Amino acid sequence: MACIDRASPALKQILLKLYRAEKSIEIDHHLYEFGSVEYHIQSQASNPLVAYLSLSIPPLCHGTLPNTLSSYTIEKIKGICPNLVEIEEPAREGFQLTLKLNLDHIPRNKDYVKVIEDISTIQSVILSSQLKEILWNVNSDDAVQGMYKPIKVVYHPREPFFVIRQPQKIIAIFPIRFKEKSDVIIATAFFQELVDVGNSDKWIKTPPCSWSAIPPPELRGEAFEDLNTNGGL
Repeated sequence: MACIDRASPALKQILLKLYRAEKSIEIDHHLYEFGSVEYHIQSQASNPLVAYLSLSIPPLCHGTLPNTLSSYTIEKIKGICPNLVEIEEPAREGFQLTLKLNLDHIPRNKDYVKVIEDISTIQSVILSSQLKEILWNVNSDDAVQGMYKPIKVVYHPREPFFVIRQPQKIIAIFPIRFKEKSDVIIATAFFQELVDVGNSDKWIKTPPCSWSAIPPPELRGEAFEDLNTNGGL
């Protein structure tokens, strides 16, 4: 199962290459992640102090969030290295966001790696902002009636998970899929042990964790292909 890394390793590598170049280089590179996220990195040799990073990312929850980035998400993006990153208006054609990177503002000491890593978290910042908006804004009508419908969240095209907002708590349910049968056997034992440890007295303050080989009642009515797993939920 894919996991959400704070920084994109591939994007970080390209930006480090651009920053460390001993002479001006020209870059016009498209990078794809998770099959649906696209980066476009551009830098001209004639202006080595500036680079442009464009990003196209589908909404986490279709029908709940617009295809454009919200003002809340924009503010979170502005918080990434504010002296170095500027939002270009309008974004480049085919992208939701274009950032102007002022490379001359990156420190010339060892901190430059941390700064570039922060820039490479742009996808994670957008995803976390969208998830917060989903939890804030959806299900309000259902909650009044005592109904709490699952929210299908798609951070990877083939690996959605579900979030259910209830009074005083939020439930996250992750369908687990593995390619190799041996991985399924190992993972099943691991998750069972994880549940036992997580529910012990030592970890009483941590969120409760459970594992099941079959979908829980909260997901009744969801599409079969989203719940078809070999590693449980």
